[in-house]
Amino acid sequence: MGQVRAERKEQTRRALLSAALDLSGDSSLGSVSLRQVAKQVGIVPTGFYRHFSSVEELGLALVDESFTSLRALLRDVRQVEADAERSAVRPRTGDLVDASVDILVTHVEAHQPHFAFIARERAAGPPAVREAIRHELDLCARELATDLARVTGTSQWSGEDLRILADLFVTVMVDTAETLLRAEGRPQARAAVVQTARAQLRMILVGAFHWDSERV
Repeated sequence: MGQVRAERKEQTRRALLSAALDLSGDSSLGSVSLRQVAKQVGIVPTGFYRHFSSVEELGLALVDESFTSLRALLRDVRQVEADAERSAVRPRTGDLVDASVDILVTHVEAHQPHFAFIARERAAGPPAVREAIRHELDLCARELATDLARVTGTSQWSGEDLRILADLFVTVMVDTAETLLRAEGRPQARAAVVQTARAQLRMILVGAFHWDSERV
């Protein structure tokens, strides 16, 4: 009986998260009330409090959930770079960029609500949610900087330069995801977004390969 109760509670919690994503899609989480969320799930407002103390707390749970998708994206992109490092024949910069952008497009298409949530709430969400997103993006950049430190050619880079490069990568990925979402249903616009992302990443990598922290 206890297991059944726990499963039902988790199902309701998942339904609340899904409802909040849906209701905030046209504006932001700040415009959504717990009554709206509870009504969409089919529970009384007091039932909401069995799972979250407020819509803001629900928003923080959505941040955690959404960044699971973003971290999976960044992890797969880093894997492409790690595989290239281990390869006997080093791939061209353009090939690495193309593979990374293809992974980005695939992840955004598979997890649209999560990427839309990050894009929307990092600018318009409740303060605690905006801060949580900023913190998670910073963690993603720090993780990437650690990986970049292992890449051939960066041994002489300063920690600050590695962090800046990681910030650039994460920013381009998140901005591209947001722009891809706006181009949904418009093939020409989508193709233009992909082309721009490839150009941006190529520019970053070309500059990075010629960077020397000691000369700055």
